[in-house]
Amino acid sequence: MPKHTRAAAVTVLTVAGLVAGAALTVPAGAATGTASAPRFLSASQLPPHPSSAWTAGKVTDGIPDELRLCLDEALLAYDSRYRQFHTEVDTNARQLNVRVGTAAKAKALATSLNKAIRTCAARIEQKDPDTEATYKSYGTIPVEEGARVHGLHTEASWGAQDIRLLSVGRDGRTVTVVEWAQMGDFGDAPVAAFKKTTKTAVNKLH
Repeated sequence: MPKHTRAAAVTVLTVAGLVAGAALTVPAGAATGTASAPRFLSASQLPPHPSSAWTAGKVTDGIPDELRLCLDEALLAYDSRYRQFHTEVDTNARQLNVRVGTAAKAKALATSLNKAIRTCAARIEQKDPDTEATYKSYGTIPVEEGARVHGLHTEASWGAQDIRLLSVGRDGRTVTVVEWAQMGDFGDAPVAAFKKTTKTAVNKLH
């Protein structure tokens, strides 16, 4: 088995262990596909990968497993939809959209999500003492009602490393979360390209 494939397998098992026990239910009353529903990114709008094209999955009700560890508690009271993306290697991404009743509620949700991401590193280390997690802020983006970009690096005691970029943006009463992830550290993160993707995601919501 190629080295990068073995590492990817270890990474998947690590994430699976961290999110074990999370409820995999679909929220009641989740939004259906309508003309007014928030729109999602397309594969071509993600940060370019040097050796593989992106493939987009179907829009699905619920919360992707990869976001549950950091955001599950902040999203418990909301219906949401998401879209997964993947390359032919270890790089993957996802977008989650939540539309609420008022702009004030959306602002409060965005604040909660940003806080949940900022504090996620500590929760990862508490849940798995064999994993070291580090958080980094990449600032804000002036788009619609605003967006904020975060970085999260994890390293297992046996050497496996993952880097994730996450952003939270808002347009009116809709909040979107975008995540990009692969093996590596902060130096491997395409921050400028991810900020461009985040700006596109927020502008594309409505």
